[in-house]
Amino acid sequence: MSTDARGSQEGSQSTGTQPSTADNPWPVRTVARKIADWIHRLGSVWVEGQITQISARPGTQTAFLTLRDPAADVSMSVTCQQRMLRSIDPPLREGASVLVHARPSFWLGRGTLSLRASEIRAVGIGELLARIERLRKLLDAEGLFAQERKRPLPFLPRGIGLITGRASAAEHDVLANAQNRWPAAKFHVLNTAVQGAKAVPQVVRALSELDADPEVDVIVVARGGGSVEDLLPFSDETLCRAVAAAGTPVVSAIGHEPDSPLLDNVADVRCSTPTGAAKTIVPDVQEETTRVHQLRDRARRALHGWVDGQRRQLDQLRSRPCLADPHGPVERREADVALHVERARRAVMTTLTQEQSALTAARARLTALGPSATLERGYAVVQYVDTDGDLKVLRSVDEVAEGTELRVRVTDGAVSATAR
Repeated sequence: MSTDARGSQEGSQSTGTQPSTADNPWPVRTVARKIADWIHRLGSVWVEGQITQISARPGTQTAFLTLRDPAADVSMSVTCQQRMLRSIDPPLREGASVLVHARPSFWLGRGTLSLRASEIRAVGIGELLARIERLRKLLDAEGLFAQERKRPLPFLPRGIGLITGRASAAEHDVLANAQNRWPAAKFHVLNTAVQGAKAVPQVVRALSELDADPEVDVIVVARGGGSVEDLLPFSDETLCRAVAAAGTPVVSAIGHEPDSPLLDNVADVRCSTPTGAAKTIVPDVQEETTRVHQLRDRARRALHGWVDGQRRQLDQLRSRPCLADPHGPVERREADVALHVERARRAVMTTLTQEQSALTAARARLTALGPSATLERGYAVVQYVDTDGDLKVLRSVDEVAEGTELRVRVTDGAVSATAR
């Protein structure tokens, strides 16, 4: 062993057992070696991420990859054998999701950390879809997809928040179609990344900013179509929960008709395209103007119809005899009353005449049969006073004694006499 190597070993042994202080600092090599020892204790791990860079120079056996976390701005370097890359079918490309079995390695000379891969597996579309489906079931079980929690969109929002990529076709489609339908539509546009690791945090931040704006009545998250990998941020759990917690109605306009990220299920309204979102969030000024004219015409026709109906009814009432000639019925009833009065008078007079004739006849019969007629023929009625003092008609001479006072009644009066 050389003198320098021996000195280095002795120095490392002496410094490695003593704590570092300002008076006794560790050399860089000691710190690097301790960091390497800590990292190497981790052992082999499985890591999932997205490949953002592949460097495989011809004539070398080692390939260098950059592995990034899709949901955070974190990346690591990965080294592997080139034959391992060539054995993967189909070949890996930038943006592909992979599973890497690797051992962390710390390079003392440069002080860098990397992963030494022993196996690389491409994450297929089926695995991505399976993970999205598991998350879909979880969020559905929590009620984030429930229809009763979805809010209706305002008929005419004061302000419209738009989250989309900068200078993207989705932004153009939403703005152009919405302003064609309603030229006074007011937009608050926030441009964010719509794919990759930065998409989720930027979209969540923009959503929070628009949700806090009192002038924004509806928020649209728009992006054009793409592969399953490109649309992964819009199936992220963090983004889905942020949309569910927003107080402002959210419209999802991601991709095209076949695309269905989880954001479509959590959002209050799902539109198949950005153009469809523009047609949903604002009314068509021409359609509304036509509808106003139609309603105005219907109201006018309804009012005219009601007035015409009331007029016809009034004409019918006025044409009735009682209203056309109000004095006629009274006059006819007056004539009827006079007729009945005359009939009643004649009937009463007839009855009186008949009764008077009957009374005269009865009187004549009574006169003929009564005592007055007998007295007029020369007869007289003799009366005496009995023992009780009552005046009685004398019917026999035996009823009175001599000297009894008698009363003799003739036709024109009465005289007194004494019995002998």
